[in-house]
Amino acid sequence: MNRTGLFVGLTLWLVIGLLFGIYPELDLKLASLFFDPETRTFPLKLNGYAGIARDAAMWIAWAFALPSIVALVVKLVRADRPLLVSGRAIIFLLVTLTLSAGILTNLAFKSYWGRPRPVVVTQFAGEQQFVPWWDPRGGCGRNCSFFSGEGATAFWTLAPAALAPPQWRPLAYAGAVIFGAVTSGLRMAFGGHFFTDVAIAGLVTFVVIWFAFALIYRWPRTRLSDAAVDAALTRFAWPSYRLRQRLFGCKTGPAPSL
Repeated sequence: MNRTGLFVGLTLWLVIGLLFGIYPELDLKLASLFFDPETRTFPLKLNGYAGIARDAAMWIAWAFALPSIVALVVKLVRADRPLLVSGRAIIFLLVTLTLSAGILTNLAFKSYWGRPRPVVVTQFAGEQQFVPWWDPRGGCGRNCSFFSGEGATAFWTLAPAALAPPQWRPLAYAGAVIFGAVTSGLRMAFGGHFFTDVAIAGLVTFVVIWFAFALIYRWPRTRLSDAAVDAALTRFAWPSYRLRQRLFGCKTGPAPSL
């Protein structure tokens, strides 16, 4: 998560955006590699094992977020107890996952960017017209192709990779990139997304993670401490914790000194 990584990511974003913007037919050519003209379908989407692999990829990604989710819920219920995991890790992982795979993907783009999925365009036996990645005026009404939510979720594993011990971090980054690429390849093979859908999903996710890491861990003016996060969550959850204790007749000690 250094400046070189950000420069590489932004450069790839620019190159892919321009190349596929000028030559949008490249998206169709890549998608055609997975299309069978004889059966007029994307055969892999009918493969049961491929479907299991797709579901497993999402479970794997969410498994990295599960400890942070559990720790946050426990803290909100038992405000008198310290966090079970690093407070900064909770903020970093859950905020980046929410932004990249939730808000930016599904709320900001997929609901309003009308790009049809490969499986429904006329070039692949569908009824809608193909549009390049930059054009939001496609015929898709909801849950559209740009950009890929599953691709963003898979590439989000770069976030837990950034928290790996320094000696393991390069290997963790490589594993996250491979995991994201394979998962995105499956989405293309199913006819669910074009190359630009998954590539831009990965790059958007990386940029979100890069800036979140810098804000929370690196930049002196904004970086947090685990103690500060724990204290803020205690302040937030303490009133409801004290109310529950009183309702059930339990003794409540004084509020922690924060």
